[in-house]
Amino acid sequence: QVRLVESGGGLVQAGGSLRLSCVVSGGVFTINRMAWHRQAPGKQRELVAGITGGDEIEYVDSVKGRFTISRAGKTVYLQMNSLKSEDTAVYYCNGRFAGLAGDYWGKGTQVTVSS
Repeated sequence: QVRLVESGGGLVQAGGSLRLSCVVSGGVFTINRMAWHRQAPGKQRELVAGITGGDEIEYVDSVKGRFTISRAGKTVYLQMNSLKSEDTAVYYCNGRFAGLAGDYWGKGTQVTVSS
């Protein structure tokens, strides 16, 4: 069974940095796409950044130039710099895998940016 486990969240001051990690485990499979989503209180979950198996990358406009998504094997990272209070949210790791239907999600990690 595929599992995604996030880590690296926490409390940071505005302007600071955090690095989130997502480890994928549970079997032998090919990654089609990994992504980070976030959900702030009272708001819908939104895509923050995504990376395909071929390393094509996309970002939501609000994080371009500040966040960097990367992948090493079955671990996906989100380096977050110049954090703002509006980045406060629960961050979720998402994965899509060859031969497996649907999306897989981690349980999320809280990021809180104090102003």
